[in-house]
Parts: sequence; structure tokens; C-alpha cells
Amino acid sequence: MIYINHLCNRIAPLTTERALAMSKRKSGPGAIYGSLDTLVLRTLDRAGSMHGLEIARDIEERSQDVLHVDEGALYPSLHRLQRRGLIEGEWQISEKRRRAKFYEITDEGREALRAEVESWQKHTAAIGRVLGLVEEA
Repeated sequence: MIYINHLCNRIAPLTTERALAMSKRKSGPGAIYGSLDTLVLRTLDRAGSMHGLEIARDIEERSQDVLHVDEGALYPSLHRLQRRGLIEGEWQISEKRRRAKFYEITDEGREALRAEVESWQKHTAAIGRVLGLVEEA
């Protein structure tokens, strides 16, 4: 199991500018380890409004329990994304009747996600070719 924890905060946070720049480069700093912001954006894009614990559970389930999202990394990620206008948050009552902040991706967040996914596709294809996991074209 890979734990995504507070150490990920040392990686440059995802911004629209950074995502667009990374999509134009062949490699970027923190391309693998700085992925939590991207995972959060993808989760919200796919599932819609969710609170933090739901986001963490969804990432863990979709990764088949390979990734474990530590709260010490998740909430700083959510705050970074919200400060940059990539997600919006609103306080609501959860299914357990507790007050929780529910997050949704913004149009700017979708644009940043698209650019970051494009960059990931290029990087993983290149790594796959080097490792011999993907046939060269």
C-alpha cells in the first residue's frame, strides 16, 4: 500500500499554469509524487460533490487499496485547490448528520485536470516504453 501523506506537501501544488506547462513538457518536477491534487480533481470531476472522507475513500477504493490518503495530506490538498479556484467548498450536513464541507470541481479545475491527465498519459507511455511494458510505435 502506498501512503500519500503530509510529505507530499513539499511538491509544487497543482495550478492551472503548472498543469498547462507540464502538459507541454516531456517531464516535470514531482510528476509522480505530486499527484494527490490531480487525484482529488479527478474524483470530484467523476463523482460530483463530496466531502473529504468520501474523497479519500473513493481514491482508496479505485486504487484497489494500493493508495491510502492520509488526512494530513488530503485537507491541505483540498485547501490548496480551493485557494487556487480549482474547487469550491460549501458546508452541508453529511449522510451521518454531521456538518461537513462538500467540494465540487470548478471549470478552471476541469481545465487543469485535463492538462494534467494529458501530461500523465505522455509520461506513463514514455515510462512504459522504457520499461518494455508498451510496444514502441
